Amino acid sequence: MVKYEDIIDLPHYVSSKRKRMSAADRAAQFGSFAALTGHGAAISETARLTSQKAELDECEKSLINEKLTILLNIQEIHPCVSIFRFVPDDKKEGGAYITAEGEIEKIDCEGGKVYFTDGTAVPVDDIRDIQSECFEFIW
Repeated sequence: MVKYEDIIDLPHYVSSKRKRMSAADRAAQFGSFAALTGHGAAISETARLTSQKAELDECEKSLINEKLTILLNIQEIHPCVSIFRFVPDDKKEGGAYITAEGEIEKIDCEGGKVYFTDGTAVPVDDIRDIQSECFEFIW
């Protein structure tokens, strides 16, 4: 006897009480059985590269301090600057270098931060370089 010989030629059953389920909905029923839920995200996170924060030498620190002093003296006119800075990563060691651009709201010497008019706060210790048109008139 061949398996299913008695039912192989019968028409497919269609319920008169329930509508036919879509293929996506049928597949979703088995999603909760995925043994490695979150595994793909963990692999992606591990593969994501970060940079180490570079240590500035005394000459570079001095140049940044000079630029900050200039900006401190003209902060009331809200100079437009571009600050290249290090942003620590929240999930792993290291971080990334990004450029923050905008107008300076104020420089907080005691708190060690530069504030932009959009509310962005940049810690002075994370600054790698500062560019601004106002420096062109001085140097």
